[in-house]
Amino acid sequence: MTTSGRVIQSTGKWYKVAVKGGEIVECTLPGKFRLEIKAVTNPIAVGDIVEIKANEDGTGVISEIKERENYIPRMATHGRRGEQILVANIDRAWVVQSVKEPKLNTGFTDRFLVTCEAYEVPAGIVINKMDLASHKAAGFIEMITELYRSLGYPVLNTSVKDAASLETLSKNLEGKTSVFIGPSGVGKTSLLNAIDPALNLKTGEISSYSQKGKHTTTFARLVPLQTGGYIVDTPGIREFGIVNIEKSELSLFFPEMIEPREHCKFYNCTHYHEPECGVAEAYSQGKIDPGRYESYLNILDSLDG
Repeated sequence: MTTSGRVIQSTGKWYKVAVKGGEIVECTLPGKFRLEIKAVTNPIAVGDIVEIKANEDGTGVISEIKERENYIPRMATHGRRGEQILVANIDRAWVVQSVKEPKLNTGFTDRFLVTCEAYEVPAGIVINKMDLASHKAAGFIEMITELYRSLGYPVLNTSVKDAASLETLSKNLEGKTSVFIGPSGVGKTSLLNAIDPALNLKTGEISSYSQKGKHTTTFARLVPLQTGGYIVDTPGIREFGIVNIEKSELSLFFPEMIEPREHCKFYNCTHYHEPECGVAEAYSQGKIDPGRYESYLNILDSLDG
């Protein structure tokens, strides 16, 4: 007899699966899945819907992985080949950045947004620690906020000290399955504790030496919110390598380039050095933000093919 459930935590060898009635079953994964899906470092991700067979000791064995509605991959790290799936089957992914400690990284943000566009995951941006913003920084954040909103991305400016911003964030999470992804130290877990104190998730500090966050969340985990819905709290990510995107299609995942690329002379134009390029023309006319175009070129340079 099998039963279906949702993976709420993965620790490498064991998977916690929530089944009907709220029971949590500790499950293993047969080796055949890893052999069949060699290009992926983790055949199962938090958010996956699976079928499990019960063991006599109360544990289970995953027998089937249901087809995903969507997922977010990145290039595998630590010298491993292939891709790593961060999370699956979500309603919205939020890239979380902070004003400072660590400072906002638009390159990371743009790589994340490109991946979400490519894998049809609705995305948004959370800029946290607004209470630390100087007058100069506040002007920069306002400009960044307006830029990404003009591209169609919701942007939330938050602080654990600002009740109104927390209420707005909470309403955006209500009734949905969402994920927070960003570098260590940007305050992902602190935000979750602020909007739902019952979670009581462990938080960390910023390294005074590197000004980067220390890892506190060790494994991705799906947790229910009292206001309704679920959130995936993920470990801090320092790198976000893009996978399975060709150079000639990268501009499809920059919303501001979709229309201009229709005016390119060559169908496989990379919008870098080719003549009669619609994207380059739009950029020269100020229709594409210089920072975004620089991000595009940096990502283009990192891709194969």
